[in-house]
Amino acid sequence: MSDNNAAADASIATDSASAASAETAPTAPTAPQAGQHPIIWTILGIVVLLGLGFLVHSLTEWVPAATKGTGFGQIAKSIEFPVYAILVGFAANAILSALGLRKKMSRAFRTEFLIKTGLVLLGASINFAVIAKAAVPAIVQACLLITAVFLFTWWFSGLLGLDDKLRALLSSAISICGVSAAVAAAGAVQAKKEQLAYTASLVIVFAVPMIFLLPWASGQLGLSPAVTGAWIGGNIDTTAAVTAAGTMAGEQPLQIATIVKVTQNALLGVVAVLLTMYFTVKTQREAGDTSAPTLITLWRSFPKFVLGFLIASVVATIFASNADPTFAASAIGVANELRTWFLILAFVSIGLEFSFGSLKEAGWKPVLVFAAATVVNLAVGLLLAVLLWGSFTF
Repeated sequence: MSDNNAAADASIATDSASAASAETAPTAPTAPQAGQHPIIWTILGIVVLLGLGFLVHSLTEWVPAATKGTGFGQIAKSIEFPVYAILVGFAANAILSALGLRKKMSRAFRTEFLIKTGLVLLGASINFAVIAKAAVPAIVQACLLITAVFLFTWWFSGLLGLDDKLRALLSSAISICGVSAAVAAAGAVQAKKEQLAYTASLVIVFAVPMIFLLPWASGQLGLSPAVTGAWIGGNIDTTAAVTAAGTMAGEQPLQIATIVKVTQNALLGVVAVLLTMYFTVKTQREAGDTSAPTLITLWRSFPKFVLGFLIASVVATIFASNADPTFAASAIGVANELRTWFLILAFVSIGLEFSFGSLKEAGWKPVLVFAAATVVNLAVGLLLAVLLWGSFTF
């Protein structure tokens, strides 16, 4: 027998002995692995998420009340729940990560599900007949302003080399209705959660100064109440901030600002559908498929929650038209409250799932895009407001 064969036999014998020894030796207890008991960790994650949601809801009501009468009080009234939710999510993210618990609970942080459910409920608060009932100037202004600002933002962000999905979020947020539009666009183009959180943060940062700037500028320019309201409603991205600025400007500007803003909100589903079609075609071409997209392809890529959004709007409109007004208002109020809770939990989840490295990766370019688009939005919005609302009388 050669030395090599002898060594091989010896090795086999040693392995066999080791195996036999392992079978007869008592098994030592092993430490539980991080992935064990996923159901328990998911339940704990849900409890944490709900607790953070209640904290956000409390902050949204407590901060304005606690700062009433102070310099910050005026700003606090206009800060919507997304900013509290994201900040609370960030803080919880850091704490849970430091404790080694965040990944174990990650199954509970269902951002996509929560956001899409919230958007479907959002549809119930928008009267589908608002476009038909709204004044012609509001419809024309919404269409022209959204188109002009969206195309500029898309072009300029592309010039700076931003990712197409982030371009879609930025363009939708600043041209339509802020955070809600960014959420709808994120679902349509399947954007990253970090991109949505970044866009939502920019919306809040830019919206708050506008609450004070536009009423003051309208007074300095001597604009009529209708033009003032149209400028405010068409240029401030969040509905709460529009309401705050309109209230500061007066009752009549507030009425027009609300009509313009709601009209823009009603076009949210249309933009989501167009974005879905564009990204479906783009994905096919990147895969080497130059054929026209089929209805089946579009349906597979189509975000089904958009249909839910539109259906909820139609059902709520029919219900409100036929039911007792008091009962209808109460029912829609419940839907609005549920929507708020789902979106609170969604934005907390975004903070919990957020990768802090994405801020460095995003850099200064999205901020520059948002700032430039805001200037264009203000200029085009003022021009349209003067042209379309200059002769409007109450």
